[in-house]
Parts: sequence; C-alpha cells; structure tokens
Amino acid sequence: MGPRSRGRRAGAVQHTNDSSALSKSSLAAYGYVQDTFAALLVPGTGRRAPLIHRGYYVRARAVKHCVQVFLERTGAISGGLRTQILSLGAGSDSLYFRLKTEGRLSWAAVWEVDFPDVARRKAEKIRATPELCAVTGPIQSGDPASALCFESLDYRILGLDLRQVERLDQALAAAGLDAAAPTLLLAEAVLTYLEPDDAAALISWAAQRFPDALFVVYEQMRPHDAFGQFMQQHFQQLNSPLHGLDRFPDVESQQHRFLQAGWTACSAMDMNEFYRCFVPSEERWRMENLEPFDEFEEWHLKCAHYFILAASKGDTLSQTLVFPSSKVFPRVDPASPSGTLSASVVTSDSQGPDFKRYGHASVLLSPGIILSAGGFGEQEGRHCRISKFHLLSKYCDFEWKGKQICSWGTGTHWDGRLYHTMTKLSDTQVLVLGGRLSPVTPALGILQLHFFKSEDNSTEDLNVTVTKAGPEEDSTLSCWRHSTTEVSYKNQKYLFVYGGRSVVEHVLSDWHFLHVVTMTWVRIPVEGETPAGRHSHSACSWQGGALIAGGLGASEEPLSSVLFLKPITCGFLWESVDIQPPITPRYSHTAHVLNGNLLLVGGVWIHSPSVPGVTVINLTTGLSSEYQIDTTCVPWPLMLHNHTSILLSEEQQLLLLGGGGNCFSFGTYFNPHAVTLDFSSLSAGQ
Repeated sequence: MGPRSRGRRAGAVQHTNDSSALSKSSLAAYGYVQDTFAALLVPGTGRRAPLIHRGYYVRARAVKHCVQVFLERTGAISGGLRTQILSLGAGSDSLYFRLKTEGRLSWAAVWEVDFPDVARRKAEKIRATPELCAVTGPIQSGDPASALCFESLDYRILGLDLRQVERLDQALAAAGLDAAAPTLLLAEAVLTYLEPDDAAALISWAAQRFPDALFVVYEQMRPHDAFGQFMQQHFQQLNSPLHGLDRFPDVESQQHRFLQAGWTACSAMDMNEFYRCFVPSEERWRMENLEPFDEFEEWHLKCAHYFILAASKGDTLSQTLVFPSSKVFPRVDPASPSGTLSASVVTSDSQGPDFKRYGHASVLLSPGIILSAGGFGEQEGRHCRISKFHLLSKYCDFEWKGKQICSWGTGTHWDGRLYHTMTKLSDTQVLVLGGRLSPVTPALGILQLHFFKSEDNSTEDLNVTVTKAGPEEDSTLSCWRHSTTEVSYKNQKYLFVYGGRSVVEHVLSDWHFLHVVTMTWVRIPVEGETPAGRHSHSACSWQGGALIAGGLGASEEPLSSVLFLKPITCGFLWESVDIQPPITPRYSHTAHVLNGNLLLVGGVWIHSPSVPGVTVINLTTGLSSEYQIDTTCVPWPLMLHNHTSILLSEEQQLLLLGGGGNCFSFGTYFNPHAVTLDFSSLSAGQ
C-alpha cells in the first residue's frame, strides 16, 4: 500500500473516532453513563438512536470493568504500586478525566496515543476548555516538533502512528512511560483497523516491552454470518475495512493470538455474555428502561459480533481474574447438524418490486397467492413504515411474481403497523390483530382486509379494501410481537392470541380467545401452569390446539420451552413438550408443522456462536435435530429474523419473505427477494 493510500485509510479511521465520540456524548446525555466530560471533548452534538446507545453502553461497561479490576489489583486506588494506563487509539475518549475526578489516579498516570491530527485536536480542545484544564492541572509546554502534544503531571497525549512500533516505543520512553511499572494497555476498536501484520507487531511489542501488564481489547468478530457480512460491508464503504477477522473470527482464535504473542493468560467473551454475567440485574433493568426500545434482534446480534478480551503477564497481573470463571454464561450449543436444506431465490427484479421489509405479516390466500402487509422497509426510495400491500403470485412451477397494491376505496386505510398478525378467514378475507406504530404507540383496533378481482377476473389485478372489525371501542388488544393461532373448541373456530408486549408491560403472559363467526372475545377455561410471559415467539396450529416455541422472556432472556395448548373436554390445558436434546433458546423465528414435525426456522439466539438454521422436532418422539441452511445459491446475506414464512405442503417447500433490521450503526438491512427452502430431502429421510 502506497503512502497516499495509507493516508486516505488513516483519514477514514480517524472519522470513525469522530462518530464514536458523538455516540459517547449522546450516551451520557441520555443517562446511560455518568460522563460530564464527553460533550466537552466533542465538537457539536448529535442524538443517537436507542440501539446505538445500548451498544455503546455495554462497551463502556466492559472497559470500565477491566479498568476497575486493574486499578484494584495493582492497588492504585489505595496507594499501592505506581501504575500507568496506556490508551492506544484513544481518540476523544474521556477516560482520564473520569478517573481523575473519581480520585482513581492518585497512584497512576494516563498516556494516550492516536494519529497526530487527532492528538493535536484533542490537546487544543483541552487547552481551550477551562473545565478540562481544571482537571489536568498545570500544563507543561513541550517541543512543538515532538510527538508529545499535551503534558501535565499525570496525563500525556502523543500523536503517533501505531503502525510505526519502533517510533512509538521511543516516543513513549521519552515522554516518561516506565516500562517496568504495572501497565494497562487499552485498545478499543483499534487493532482491527490495522493490517494483521501491524496489529501482530503491536501485540508482540507490548508483550516484550511491559513485563507486568494487562492488555484489554474491544472490537469486532464473527465476519462470516449475514450480520457479520453486512458489518464488514459497512466499514469497507467507509474506506476503513476491518482487518484480521478471517484469521481471528472468534474469541478462541483471539485468545490464541495473544498467547502465541507472549502473553501468559488470556480470557475473552462476546458482549452478550459480558452483559449477562458482569452487569448486575438491577443495573440492566435501569438501562433497559431509559428509553422505549423494540430492536432486540439487532441489540443481541451487535453484542454477538463484538468481544472484550483481557490478556495479562507478570508477577502482579498474570493471575488477575478479569472475568472470573465462577460467572458462567448459560451456554447451550446446538447439536451437530443432521444435514443441510437448500435455499434458492424465487423472485428477482424482473419479477416485480423488491421485497424489502421486516416486522410484517404474511398469509397464504390460496395455493398460488401470498399476501404480505405492514412492517418497516423500503418504499419509493425511502425507509419508512410500509403502506402498500405486497402480492406474490405463482405463475409457473418454480417462479413467483411480486406486485405492490394499495388499499382501494374511501374507507379505512392501512395504518402502517408492524409486528402484527394476519389470519386468513377465507380466500377473500384476512383478519389483522395487534401491532404497533412506534414503541410507544400501539395499533389499536381489529382490521379486516377484503380482496376482490378486477372485471377480467385476473389475479394480477387483485384489489383490497380495509375495514374495521369488532367493537368500535375495543381495547382488548394493545400489544405487538404476539401470536395468533387458530384453535378449535366445541367444533367452533377461535383465534388464540397469546403473549407479546405493550407500552406498559415489556412481556405479556396473558391470552385471549376471539370467536371468529361473531367477532367477539370470549372466555374459555385453560388449565395447567401458566407459562412464562414472552414475545417474539412462534405459534402454529396442531391437533386443534396451539404449539408455542421459544420467544424473548422477562429480562430480555431468550427461552427454549416448547408448549402445547392442548384441547380437553372443558377447554384447554397447558402442557410442556419434552424435547431431546433441548433446543437452543431463541426468538424472532417462524414455525410450521410438516409431516408430524415442528419446524423452527431462523431467529436469534445469544447462547451459541453459530447461526440458527432450521430445528426439526418430531412431535411423536420429542427428538430434535438441527439443519443448516445452504445459502450458496443466494447471492446476498440471508438474515433470518423479523421475516415471515409460508409453508407449501404439497411442494414440501417453505417460502421465506423479508427479514432484517437496523444493524446497529451499520445501517438497515433487508433481504431483497423471496427465498425458498426445500424440505423434500428431510421428508425422504424420515
């Protein structure tokens, strides 16, 4: 790489610091962390989305935990060893100011290193801000030509390129860094922006230079799944590609990387594990209630693609337990795959508009017609709540054609809800229940969709009208992320509406029965132990009752239970279905019953480093098996959450429609076209 190219790359990486600094400032402004200095160090302000707040919050907690362990272990708080903190790629971080005002630097000092432009800009900002100068104390004037941009008694900022390790070593020594003192090295989202050889040189230099040290790293991993591919594309577009992820894709390889470089001990975990094990439950509750939030999938996926690592060596720090093994994450790895299921694209740009939406609902109107409505997606070139319906029509054995249609007439119009349910009443009528317009605005009222063909009786010109159904002031349902399942009681058809969440309750455990003929809510006795509340679970009809699987429970914890609402003479009975081996806890998946098997398709799980494919549960024996999805024939990352799926029993196929979400700060991802899964091999094998 030539000097000009390296310069452009350095500029792009510096831009990531500016964006990160604004996020940290917003994080403090909205009460996630206490940091009065973040806003003073950042030019300008910006309000970040709750999802980004959460992502930066868990990052801040992880780094704070590691710093706290280091200071306690070295006695820097209580007057023990003289210690030092070296922050690599520090950017506009306020760590020094927070530690100083908390009285944690009585026996410690902080050195920061970043690109010269970043370092000089921060030094100038400090000198120009009285509140910051009051913390640093007297500022010493140094040589403008040296790498040392700022110096006070316990704080120094150096402008250096981390790729030039020899110069880095010399400049730090000249600035007074004592290699023999216990040292904490911090690298937050730094090493991955370096070429692998440059990162390796930095890790090895630190291991050789500091005999008693703790090296803490926070950065990205898991590049190969759909979320990881989209994450990499984002940084590639910013001209700051992530390096080394292919070589070090998981926590195990990252640990091996440091041990091979000369570090004595190393532990690492993804941010889901850190959040569950090292953030107290009361603090998690506080954070989770700061802002309305409804992007759980992307929150858990973001945490699955970042890790915190602590490598140590030396008499003082080699036995430091930054992450005690006594705090064990409830890891449940899925069984070894029993096989694969082939996925292929069944629509394209030439066969109608893209199907870019998530949080929608879909229903099979007739063997060759599928209707999808609602959700968030791309419409007329912008991202918004979708107001148009999408009709997917089969026009030959292997191909489907898509079409967007608007509601017709002067009556009720589609309100743009998402996370609702749709149930087919007849070939021309669909019932819509629940949903939301925003995390604080439920979509009230039951809607009925009526379909009619044009005068030439062509399915391609199907029209739809929207009307309100049920009582005018019905407030029974003010929830979303629930399920609606057709059940039978006394030879009458009912819709069983279960779980979900609302503005008031994060997780609902109640249920309702809707009598389809009269469109009234009725009470039907249900015996057995009430299941744990949940949302984003799956539900499907079976033997007159309903099978409920997984979901997100209280404390935002994925569930592994499979429940059967079993019909009995006087009503229904909750039964727990024993599954062996137990399924990995999951949510935001879809489910169907095919040939006596319960199929759980896609979703999100946080207890495993792999990606959910299809879990097949034999409903007679209770035996479960896992099948991976072969996406070789799908030319884009297939992100299977917030999607819908339609079972085509005769064809032994499943159509996957939509899916995706807001992927942290990387942008919004949509699966653009419908995909089919072929289950014929599964049926033959059983």
